[in-house]
Amino acid sequence: MAAKSTKSKLSFDRELFKRSVLYNVKTLYRKSIKEASMQEIFQAAGYAIKDAIIDHWIDTQREYEKKDPKIVYYMSMEFLMGRAFGNNLINLQAYNDVKECLEELGLDINVIEDQEPDAALGNGGLGRLAACFLDSLATLGYPAYGCGIRYHYGMFKQEIRDGYQVEVPDNWLDTNNPFELPRPEYTKEVKFGGYINVYQDENGKNVFKQENYQSVKAVPYDIPIVGYGNGIVNTLRIWDSEPVMCFQLDSFDKGDYQKAVEQENLARNITEVLYPNDNHYAGKELRLKQQYFFISASVQEAVSKYMRTHNDIRNFHEKATFQLNDTHPTVAVAELMRILMDDYGLEWDEAWAVTTKTCAYTNHTIMAEALEKWPIELFSRLLPRIYQIVEEINRRFIIEIEAKYGYDQELKDEKIRKMAIIYDGQVKMANLAIVAGYSVNGVARLHTEILKNQELRDFYEMYPEKFNNKTNGITQRRFLLHGNPLLADWITERIGDGWVTDLSRISKIKAYASDKTAREQFMAIKYQNKVRLANYVKEHNGIEIDPNSIFDVQVKRLHEYKRQLLNILHVMYLYNQIKEHPEIDMYPRTFIFGAKAAAGYKNAKLTIKLINSVADVINNDESINGKIKVVFIENYRVSNAEIIFAAADVSEQISTASKEASGTGNMKFMLNGAITLGTMDGANVEIVEEVGSDNAVIFGLSSDEVIAYENNGGYDPMEIFNNDEDIRKVLMQLVNGFYSKDDPERFRIPYNSLLNTQSTEVADRYFILKDFRSYIEAQQKIEEFYRDEERWAKAAMLNVAASGKFSSDRTIQEYVDDIWHLTKVKLPAKKAEQ
Repeated sequence: MAAKSTKSKLSFDRELFKRSVLYNVKTLYRKSIKEASMQEIFQAAGYAIKDAIIDHWIDTQREYEKKDPKIVYYMSMEFLMGRAFGNNLINLQAYNDVKECLEELGLDINVIEDQEPDAALGNGGLGRLAACFLDSLATLGYPAYGCGIRYHYGMFKQEIRDGYQVEVPDNWLDTNNPFELPRPEYTKEVKFGGYINVYQDENGKNVFKQENYQSVKAVPYDIPIVGYGNGIVNTLRIWDSEPVMCFQLDSFDKGDYQKAVEQENLARNITEVLYPNDNHYAGKELRLKQQYFFISASVQEAVSKYMRTHNDIRNFHEKATFQLNDTHPTVAVAELMRILMDDYGLEWDEAWAVTTKTCAYTNHTIMAEALEKWPIELFSRLLPRIYQIVEEINRRFIIEIEAKYGYDQELKDEKIRKMAIIYDGQVKMANLAIVAGYSVNGVARLHTEILKNQELRDFYEMYPEKFNNKTNGITQRRFLLHGNPLLADWITERIGDGWVTDLSRISKIKAYASDKTAREQFMAIKYQNKVRLANYVKEHNGIEIDPNSIFDVQVKRLHEYKRQLLNILHVMYLYNQIKEHPEIDMYPRTFIFGAKAAAGYKNAKLTIKLINSVADVINNDESINGKIKVVFIENYRVSNAEIIFAAADVSEQISTASKEASGTGNMKFMLNGAITLGTMDGANVEIVEEVGSDNAVIFGLSSDEVIAYENNGGYDPMEIFNNDEDIRKVLMQLVNGFYSKDDPERFRIPYNSLLNTQSTEVADRYFILKDFRSYIEAQQKIEEFYRDEERWAKAAMLNVAASGKFSSDRTIQEYVDDIWHLTKVKLPAKKAEQ
């Protein structure tokens, strides 16, 4: 369901759409509309929508060809797009038209939308940010390509069995994707392995040739990215891998069956899954293959596209820029150098001048261990020519370090140790991105300051002009206009629809926060959204939850620094309080979790089991009279996230201060009127600045305090264990079988991680026990806050009103102004209206 359409700027032919749906059902399935299944009708309607998009798509590309603007290629391992059906209709301003057309055919648009699987092209915040950015680029009219991989099974589809996460393939392509368009005419060859022979041409110049290699075909599939109401349609280009030779009959006839299908297996493996488990060598090799596969294809096509209409490759950077979304695409630096030198004959300095004006790098993590590093042996064997180029970049960079710090041998050696691209048997991709990039940005102000002063301090001292901040944002068109239509309509009725493309205008809602009737209407909408989520939970979990309870929500990728463990330990504490004091006057709470843990991340997966084990005990204890319920929502993804954000009262943003780069879930909750309960970490800092400290609840150590403990020591969680009886009881329940009667030792690993009883690692690395008592107090404040209905409603409305800064439109405009320097393209009026 989506909000009522705003005044249409784009025309939409309703009768043509209906005829197209009926025609597609007939020609695709040899059925009438009454005989077709809901999935078949979705496919037919999807193709009809794509037909409406295609004309805009063609017009956009023709306008780009005519005006020859600079293009940004946004390179990312993931694009967490969510469903396309409703989002495309929202941006075409045709949602209600299609809704009414389907009703005339006896169909419910909500049922049709639910037939579409979420595109399994991403997993967490990194991929969802990329999707929001593409939406904003198209809406603002900036030329852009998203560049990624057409994963056949995504990361995985999460099932919960006996409380454990089980990973199963996400077969999202089984039913066909009506919105994608195969483009085999742009197929590229990507080479792996072999060796490099050096020849001399007739002019005595060295020529580098890769020989005895394996290769695959990279075949592009284009997905339209529809701008809101402006007729602009950009492109997400995802690459699928196909064998150069499908089947070797001679090998098969000789009995070498494995060799007969070797090429096919190589190609298939590359695009099967997102983030294959890299706890073993084969997984690491596959990840590197994936990265080079989509980067090589994307860079080859970007250069080919430029050269189709230009003569001098030396000016490539004037018409193209590569934004590297984290370290995964960093191999683009060396691949562009390879193409410029080996394919177009540029000298090193010429190629370097182009490359360093083309590549820009976004850092998404403060965690040093998350900055990608590849073993030299693997990197050089798999990408021999790329490794040669990286070696030369490193050699020249070390000379630059020596020139700057050569006056002090000890300092120079220390700088090389920290900054070299190749060091200690590893290729360090973040270092390569910083050395070659013309821009290095963090994704929240605090994050950027920590990068400059801590993690990347040496690079900041050497290249201060490269560093800048671009606080993340989200698209209000998906997460409010589409995801929360009741609230979107209510807002539009009061302040107009300008907020849809300029979220700063939503600040006008602030004037209504003091109006009793407006507050009641706002909270009535929240209640209806809570009922919608309660129905979802009943259907999918079989658990009844009370929409009148406080919906306390933590949904995000599961990692120890995000501290889902702190959240569930607090739930255990509350349960103990109720059992010890049955008369306690506690406002009913529903604690809602949703998260995927990486397949090889044992501690994270055990946290999911703990959450579900606690839920089993609490939800089945009738003696507590429903004061607490715990729900783990299976297979958290964009489509159910929209339902969750709209219903949340409390937004759990409780990462260890200094560890979360930004977060974007915090912004989605805020936009939908949830109160932030969090640490001063990532973008939480800026959220509190915007909404005011009275309208959020903050707890825990500051980032400076965390960093001081990490650098200087002085924290012993065993002191808290010994001196705080409540916390000690909670921790003992991890290992005394209270939540695991069949196996009391099941949760020994999280217990050990908090207290370091095995003396194998830092105790309580993420300061869970240190912040526990502060978190208890913050949760008590939440309850007191919620009981004051007027104050809570006002604060919830003020959160919505203060969310304007956190639109991805604002973020993209900052990238354009400060980094990419793109020119906005507008279609001629008649084309935009067609």
